[in-house]
Amino acid sequence: MSSVVQLIRSADLAAAPYAYAATAPAGSRLIFFAGACPLEDDGTTTAPGDYSAQAARCVETLEIALRASGATLSDIISTRVLVASSSQADLVAAWDVVHAAFGDHDVPSTLMGVTVLGYDDQLVEIEAVAAIAEDAR
Repeated sequence: MSSVVQLIRSADLAAAPYAYAATAPAGSRLIFFAGACPLEDDGTTTAPGDYSAQAARCVETLEIALRASGATLSDIISTRVLVASSSQADLVAAWDVVHAAFGDHDVPSTLMGVTVLGYDDQLVEIEAVAAIAEDAR
């Protein structure tokens, strides 16, 4: 089944590695996800100190939550990527992993540096909203 999400771009805005907006048709069901965290099955934090590895684990965690909701990455309508750092290089390291995971489905996204996240040694978290057809699942 194809995604109901429509990505919107504008030639009047600066080129960006993501769409500037996205819509879903009336009758779509929105799914709001808790922040996907880089936690292992035993509750420990993945790869302390490694922004890229933590971003990859966040994507894996998000994909599991999506499957449980009857959705995939292509059903995501927006993301917010939180990175515990004041270094732009650290934010970009996390973003590069997330952006690669989404491929051509480059949803509207916000990349934010934050002071701290909730788990010990946690550096990355991904918030997401998805949209699926009302009759899906």
